[in-house]
Amino acid sequence: MRAVYFVVSLLAFASSLALAYDPSPLQDFCVALKDTATPGVFVNGKFCKDPKAVKAEDFLFSGLDKAGDTSNPNGSNVTAVDVNMLYGLNTLGISLARIDFAPKGLNPPHTHPRGTEILVVIEGALLVGFVTSNQDGNRLFTKMLNKGDVFVFPIGLIHFQQNVGYGNAVAIAGLSSQNAGVITIADAVFGSDPPISSQVLQKAFQVDQKIIDYLQKPFRG
Repeated sequence: MRAVYFVVSLLAFASSLALAYDPSPLQDFCVALKDTATPGVFVNGKFCKDPKAVKAEDFLFSGLDKAGDTSNPNGSNVTAVDVNMLYGLNTLGISLARIDFAPKGLNPPHTHPRGTEILVVIEGALLVGFVTSNQDGNRLFTKMLNKGDVFVFPIGLIHFQQNVGYGNAVAIAGLSSQNAGVITIADAVFGSDPPISSQVLQKAFQVDQKIIDYLQKPFRG
């Protein structure tokens, strides 16, 4: 009886691991429909287009040759190519992004809850890093990257990239999910809607109300 219980538990554990990632497709493709009012099979949060109506254009995205607008406080811009931009990615478990940096620009600390990221520097020099979980002591792994260098950010871990040069920088990132998601730490903590309780933030960061007000101000419009 114990052996049966062990096998059942092991299978349940394996199933939970499998569900942590985009499921493997059971067909050649399942192009997502832009018009959700059209009947179709619902897979990975998207309705699938009739395979007979699929065209080459469903697998094409143009525009990564164009620099993103970095005229913002962070001095960076992410052009994502995920399933919401390229419907042919549905069920394929991958996506892409171009990241543009102004001089000294920053892609601020953030996480991708559903995907590991691999990044290659196309132009310029970047300081990159990620922080391990509490369980692993919140260790910081950081590296200076130059043109042609590649760095990996494990799934779910907080990471960042900063342009350390005086010219523009460009990187291309691949992600192991059709829709990896992004949680920018500062936006989530200080710009949530409605706001997180001041008492919670004061206690969490061990600071007084004036500092919390100061930190929240840029995220309040």
